[in-house]
Amino acid sequence: MTTRYQQVADHISDQIHAGLLKAGEKTPSVRQCANEMGLSISTVIRGYELLQDQMLIEPRPQSGFYVRNQYQPSQPPEISQPLVRPSEVNLDNLAVTLLQLSQEKNIIQLGTAPPNTDVASVKHLSRIMSKIIREDTHEPNGVADYDPPPGNTNLRRQIARRMINAGVNVHPDEIIITTGCQEAMTLCIRAVTKPGDTVLVESPSYFGTLKAIESLGLKALEIPTDAKNGISLAALELAIREWKVTACILTPNFSNPLGYCMSDKNKQKLRHILKKKDIAIIEDDIYSELTYSTQRPKAIKAYDEDGEASNVLLCSSLSKSLSPGLRIGWAIPGRWLKQVTHLKVSSSMAGATLPALTAARYLEMGIFDRHLRQMRRFYKEQRDYFLHLVSLHLPKDIRHTHPEGGYVIWLELNKKIDSMLLYEQALKENICIAPGPLFSVSGQYKNFVRINYGKATRKQLEKAMIVLGRLIASY
Repeated sequence: MTTRYQQVADHISDQIHAGLLKAGEKTPSVRQCANEMGLSISTVIRGYELLQDQMLIEPRPQSGFYVRNQYQPSQPPEISQPLVRPSEVNLDNLAVTLLQLSQEKNIIQLGTAPPNTDVASVKHLSRIMSKIIREDTHEPNGVADYDPPPGNTNLRRQIARRMINAGVNVHPDEIIITTGCQEAMTLCIRAVTKPGDTVLVESPSYFGTLKAIESLGLKALEIPTDAKNGISLAALELAIREWKVTACILTPNFSNPLGYCMSDKNKQKLRHILKKKDIAIIEDDIYSELTYSTQRPKAIKAYDEDGEASNVLLCSSLSKSLSPGLRIGWAIPGRWLKQVTHLKVSSSMAGATLPALTAARYLEMGIFDRHLRQMRRFYKEQRDYFLHLVSLHLPKDIRHTHPEGGYVIWLELNKKIDSMLLYEQALKENICIAPGPLFSVSGQYKNFVRINYGKATRKQLEKAMIVLGRLIASY
């Protein structure tokens, strides 16, 4: 339910976006707005404070509030141009180092991609977990027992209900609970490939995906990818004509790091192209719930109508939308259900029982949707604030994405900038960023960086951008 002060903010922001209130113009006074909307002065003040947080208005001493000059997004990076040929993956240890650095409390964490968990709706998890432990009677399926594949029945039932919003009708028995999305992805890749096979990936691509490909002895075929439209279907078609490909691994909704959201038309077309060649699609759906709109986008699997002959394996988790510490993920592997189940047993035997019970109870209570509404608004406001800082502190020749979901952004710097050197210099100032070469098999994107704008406080973001601006200017 929208609060009254949120109604104030929406009322003024609608006028700004419609052009009724222009940059530099004075907004209605607090008293005038209170009279017009039949609200208290304190409610309107809170609404105006929210508008300031959204970078839409600014106060002027002894004068009132005025519409702020709105940040004009720069051009996004042009479509990538990777070497379109199968390549062995050989990433260095930087990905591991980034994860280890994420535990350092004195470092401003912009390099890894955990969500913001410092909210009341996440803290509610600990209360649920404590209650489950108190209620446990050590009966079968209690917290002290194994949770063997396919995993907690109630949790799978709750996930099946949520998947309806993605356009996917799935029975709980077709879902396998995993230890996060990374395990789900790795199990699905193992199920459809063998060492030496070639798989298609977006370029740039999430380094966790590349590490999984590397560990399984596969070759990656990078496909040009656009920051607005996603993976190039024309380039993909050419690639599968020339090379024997086993699977395609991609994140169609708010990919990491580009943040694009593929259109429904392109999702259908992609699925059709790969179905004709019987190429498996491993769909990473982890960021879809973090759309900035009211309705999450459909999954590619929503267009998969072949039932048991399905060629789409969907993977997701609660790690980005709720809590990475739960380590709750899942796979919907279609016709590879039996293989993925066996692989889960051979890799980890069973899942963690207490987190599964906690996640199931959390989803069942209906808290999750309220949490998502809060986080979607928060991440959108964080994006707008971050882009405001970019306009203030970074050079004007920077190009960047403009994500409509998730919380990561891809920055293209001047070609003279070495992002690996920038990473090292920033780390000396206690700021961690993710350099571009991490997201490529062929070591591309040397003048790119990925930033997580969702985890740090605004004060930390401002400090980091001032420092990064100074370091970049030194070139």
